[in-house]
Amino acid sequence: MPNLQMFQALAAGIALTPTLIGHAASSDSIIAPGAELKELFNGAHFTEGVSVAPDGMVYFSDITFTYEADMQAGHIWKHNPETGETTVFRSPSGMSNGTKFDAQGRLVVAEGADFGGRRITRTDMKTGKSEIIAGLYNGKPFNSPNDLSIDEQGRIYFTDPRYAGHEPVEQPIFGVYRIDPDRSVHLVVTDAGKPNGVAVSPDQKTLYVISHDNGAMGTLPDEMTPHKGRMALLAYDLSPDGTATFRKMLVDYAPEDGPDGMVVDAEGNLWVAVRDETRPGVRVYTPEGEELAYVETPDKPTNVAFGHGKTSKVLYITAEHCLYSIQTMKEGYRLPQK
Repeated sequence: MPNLQMFQALAAGIALTPTLIGHAASSDSIIAPGAELKELFNGAHFTEGVSVAPDGMVYFSDITFTYEADMQAGHIWKHNPETGETTVFRSPSGMSNGTKFDAQGRLVVAEGADFGGRRITRTDMKTGKSEIIAGLYNGKPFNSPNDLSIDEQGRIYFTDPRYAGHEPVEQPIFGVYRIDPDRSVHLVVTDAGKPNGVAVSPDQKTLYVISHDNGAMGTLPDEMTPHKGRMALLAYDLSPDGTATFRKMLVDYAPEDGPDGMVVDAEGNLWVAVRDETRPGVRVYTPEGEELAYVETPDKPTNVAFGHGKTSKVLYITAEHCLYSIQTMKEGYRLPQK
């Protein structure tokens, strides 16, 4: 089915049979024996920010870069693993990127630039009502909130780089911020280069930050080549008060492109979406940065999330215009529900 027809079918809620893509390379203790990568959705502009609700529904962002997508205003899709249906949950999305569900089952979204909200919002999934929980720092808009993670105290950590958008860059640094339950906003990491993915470890003692410095803040002319900066997976000591101190670089991906988003499992392993053209896919690391497994993807991946309930060991992967899944042997780490 051509992409346009597939997009129309999925927008109408028509279920498509998952397509088997390939196998993963790892020990049987990480990826389920014989597991195959399944294509669940094909028809978005650029998929990102996948997360799974307590009821097992899968939500993911569709970033419709306005200079490429006829000024579409961004979408959030909803995939039903039981029926295979994928429908638009919200449009416009505020150019949503990273998404996470908090301990109360509310959808927290990092909205980016390029005619987006440049803010962090939270949606009550029972009423559908949304609230803005952070939109300014020192009286100025964020650059482009990208990804986020939530700790067991309800504090939200989010990254604020800029990869696209016409808006002025008003924050003087690409940082990582923390939003406390009282909605106060704190800059907690300033030395990560161009931060992208972020995750809190299950023991709440480490903040993982991905530096993905592509050397540009938008589309460059063909004759220009950006000077790429740090491409790395970084670990910070996370204090009980929510401050973070750099500990070490776990993985250095230079000179290739590095990771984008990531998630942790219940044992503390990191599942990282790596956009290396020579080896695209999801790599699984120990907390010390030792590679345990590799799931090859046909496209360069952007983000990952574990399911809930019946799908608690299923890993969902966004990559370019697709949503994929693969069966693993690990439970995803989840916040204690309140």
